Amino acid sequence: MADSRFGEESFFFLHIDTICRTTAPTCTPSLSIPEAARQMRDQELSGLVVVEGNAPVGILSLRDLRDLMADPPADLQQVTVADIMHRGVISIRRNAYLFEAIFKMAKHRIHRLAVIDPQQGLVGVVNDTDLLSLQARSPLYLSQEMEAAESFEALREINGRILDMLRHATQTGADIRSLIQLIAHFNDNLTQRVISLLESCEGISLPKSAAYLALGSEGRGEQTLRTDQDSAMIFADTLSGEELERCRRFSERMVEVLELVGVPRCPGETMASNSQWRRSVSNWKRVLEEWIAVPNGEHMVNFGMFQDFRTVVGSPEFEQQLHEFIQAATRRNSLFFPYVAKNVVRFPAPIGMFGRIKVERSGTDRGRVNLKKAGIFAITAGISLLALEQNIHQGTTWDKIEALEKARLFSASDAATFSEAFTTLVNLRLQGQLDDIANDRPPGNSIDPMRLTERSRSQLRQALRGVNQLLRVLRDHYRLDLISR
Repeated sequence: MADSRFGEESFFFLHIDTICRTTAPTCTPSLSIPEAARQMRDQELSGLVVVEGNAPVGILSLRDLRDLMADPPADLQQVTVADIMHRGVISIRRNAYLFEAIFKMAKHRIHRLAVIDPQQGLVGVVNDTDLLSLQARSPLYLSQEMEAAESFEALREINGRILDMLRHATQTGADIRSLIQLIAHFNDNLTQRVISLLESCEGISLPKSAAYLALGSEGRGEQTLRTDQDSAMIFADTLSGEELERCRRFSERMVEVLELVGVPRCPGETMASNSQWRRSVSNWKRVLEEWIAVPNGEHMVNFGMFQDFRTVVGSPEFEQQLHEFIQAATRRNSLFFPYVAKNVVRFPAPIGMFGRIKVERSGTDRGRVNLKKAGIFAITAGISLLALEQNIHQGTTWDKIEALEKARLFSASDAATFSEAFTTLVNLRLQGQLDDIANDRPPGNSIDPMRLTERSRSQLRQALRGVNQLLRVLRDHYRLDLISR
């Protein structure tokens, strides 16, 4: 059981082996069913992990035994565990976080996971009872509450508690990448529950040949707090008038309900409720071709928002179609990549020659550093551009940096610098946003560097230097000095 020193909301960033049952009940595939049944009875077990050597290969459950006895074979003694067990054990690494186990159980609708070591050997078992016994206010409990919510008001209340949970989570020392993954899980769960309630309560759903898309940071699965909605919709060219009306109604209600449960509208109207972001396949291809062929300011902003789209609900076939089209369109327009890169490198990170952090001199951010302008945009946009050139479309910015390193676009040292810079900036933004909420301010992108600890200020300086290093890579890779002349 978990050590009592862990706080009420922080336990889910413990590692699995903190609560793993290291004496997992096991059996071999060759064990006869009567012997397996006696083992389960004598030890009062609901299941056995089936192992070969020390590697888990299956699960034998009471349900498997019940199904067998409903129509028993002539010679039960000849039936072995291998004949009826469930193969393909869902497992988790022993050093994974508890929240990863929570969402894996929810995703596969199972009650237990085999815990494995780096050599794929069985370490033990963790089940949902182990997790729920820790605390009722766990991510699993909140996730289950979200799935069981019967009203939009209930979802709003749960969404508010998730913010409280995240505030405590930042104090546990959990790495920011895992924390962002947790936020992405909750954001997706919230959206999926809204979609389910719209269908069950209001009869509103998408036609089969349509898809609702997440854009921008939500599309990449790397939002900090969900400060606004960024969405789009795509549908088949063959939809009827009635189906098009269903798409419009679904989009409008999604925006309204997400706002109701605590996700503000996009100030720039980049939402599926806006007909400019709700189009047929052929219409999207026409617009994308225009954005890519004529990379002016507005087109680059729109493409940058759309580029990392991800299907939230609906037909998944459109994703591949659009990715292939975008890839071909960028190849047809050779100036696209350098022109977008030129836009990204326009503004260097706000750090002076001797490490002085430059703050905004006017406006609402006066005396503060806008982290999105200072580097988050440059890293996400620059890395996404390089990834697109390599036909890498999906994943977080961290994932893309790793993929680009493997593709030898830059060195391991550069990859580490860019990844660490992004991690620092995202971490500081999340902490700043939670501080904004605690002080009744809308969550934003700016922080006061003078309120940081000396260590955090040093990390910020290093991150800003890393941003400028990426800008140099973009200038060299796309030979921007030649274009600017």
